[in-house]
Amino acid sequence: MIVPDSPSTAAGVAVHYDELDLAYRRIWGEHVHHGYWRTGRESPAEAAEALVAQVEARLAPEPGQTLCDIGCGYGATAARIIARHDVHILGLTLSAAQENVAKARALFRFTCLRRDWLHNELPDAGFDGAYAIESSEHMVDKTRFFTEAARILRPGGRLVVCAWLEGEGARPWEVRHLLHPICREGRLPSMGSRADYQALAAEAGFVLRDYEDASVRVRRTWTICLRRLVLAMIHDPMLRSLAFNPRTRSRDFILSLPRLILALRTGAMRYGIFLWEKGADQRSVPSLENPSNAPASSAATGR
Repeated sequence: MIVPDSPSTAAGVAVHYDELDLAYRRIWGEHVHHGYWRTGRESPAEAAEALVAQVEARLAPEPGQTLCDIGCGYGATAARIIARHDVHILGLTLSAAQENVAKARALFRFTCLRRDWLHNELPDAGFDGAYAIESSEHMVDKTRFFTEAARILRPGGRLVVCAWLEGEGARPWEVRHLLHPICREGRLPSMGSRADYQALAAEAGFVLRDYEDASVRVRRTWTICLRRLVLAMIHDPMLRSLAFNPRTRSRDFILSLPRLILALRTGAMRYGIFLWEKGADQRSVPSLENPSNAPASSAATGR
């Protein structure tokens, strides 16, 4: 487990996303997560939708189910799933800016709450499935991240997690110059490995049903973001002001873009997609033998 010298807090994560709200939306769009390229010909918007499709395929929502979006961002993933399935989704975010955008969608069957997942106050066994797309990294207590997911899920419920992971065998210089700074600049209290996640999930009572290392499929995200950022600094005075304003506490994240490109290229950082099932009174879950063939949508609506 990678733990930076100055680990972030939930309040620090909220500040990060509130301060950089303009940058995230103008540079990448309504999805606060990587894109997933299957062919390499997808546009960034299509790739972002394709990652959601990967999560959706693993959740396999059924009519009438209730799902929990752990770290719902702007609510775009929930919008896509609700548009395709007769389900209810409750989303949680730490960010006031994200909450405002998500609530402005006024989606039927979607509720967004500004609440810390580690203190979520949700009912026991109240959800049929849950997903966390690049939010577990921001959790101060990763053990509790999994125990809370197990608590709120019904027996047999599915948990899908997309996560930035410490690469196995990361070299000392990669840890020192890539992973530690990425955690610090990205407001990640820690970065676990695949083995860390699997052990913590097992301790919480989850059974691993599928894992995909999607590092190669997602890594183009940061090259695109860096290129767009450079252009924005030239042409967008609002983003330029945000980046150079000394009062912007999260502006150091700009430094992480080249680090992320290098970390994913060298394997120091990996990107994993997990599918777990709550172990007690399990229901049968079909195996995704070839998860890369899960359906992907090129639609630009929803998250």
